[in-house]
Amino acid sequence: MTRDPALGPTLVFGASSQIGFFLLPMLVERDARVLAVSRSEHAERAGVTWLRGGLPDQLPHDVAEIEAIASFGPMDALAAWLDRASLPALRRVVATSSMSAESKRHSPVAAERALAQRLRDAEAALASVCDKLGVAWTVLRPTLIYGAGMDRSLTPLARRAMRTNVFALPPGRGLRQPVHAQDIARAVIAALQRPQGAGCIIPIGGGERISAAQMFARVRRSLPVRTLPVPVPRIAVSLAQRLPDLRGPLSRLDQDLIADNAELERLLDIHPRGFMPDAKMWHSSAEVVHEPR
Repeated sequence: MTRDPALGPTLVFGASSQIGFFLLPMLVERDARVLAVSRSEHAERAGVTWLRGGLPDQLPHDVAEIEAIASFGPMDALAAWLDRASLPALRRVVATSSMSAESKRHSPVAAERALAQRLRDAEAALASVCDKLGVAWTVLRPTLIYGAGMDRSLTPLARRAMRTNVFALPPGRGLRQPVHAQDIARAVIAALQRPQGAGCIIPIGGGERISAAQMFARVRRSLPVRTLPVPVPRIAVSLAQRLPDLRGPLSRLDQDLIADNAELERLLDIHPRGFMPDAKMWHSSAEVVHEPR
């Protein structure tokens, strides 16, 4: 069996994110020297050196020996930093974008359409800079991310229900494909090690497609407390769409927000898990137990 190549010194932007939470120990397990970037202080851990800073700031550390970068922050800021940084040993860059680059492309909300365009422009900017530098690049486009208690979609919903013992169940016929942050971290590792994904924008969704209504119901069933299910009438959803902050999210309840994992499986041999949430996922990341590889 052919072994994946070893990982050299790796710089991680967005290291305190939900993907970074799972990625750092994976890198350490593979004997990579890890420089983890965060704007806040973190306790030192074996194999990880924390750097205070962030994009597009200059880092207060010599990173000339870095061979790989994993980034979960703004891609346009990463591209601008790479364009002026001196990284003679850099060979590989893996960054995350979002499926919002496509799903919000035709949103009824102008700000969401602008976000989709910014994401696509940032992907192109990163690819252009990497090509100029002769650095292999891969962009991953995740669907809705969960698993570390740090997301801004399912976790707030779950925690609100645990506080109030009431779980609002919005209607929704659109398909959803939530992807666990640990599976994205695994895809990052694969993209850093394998040449097949170079020069590609690769969608990544969970291993299961379910309706939005099923997704909310599974979150409710996973909670450690009993909650009263309160179905939200469609007329209420229609009325709420008149509110600017809710118009975009509510308009997508019947829209499919999914990803084709064919390229992910073919190029990176990553097969994400289905959506089976449990109670520990809705706590803070500090309480999450790392699963074995």
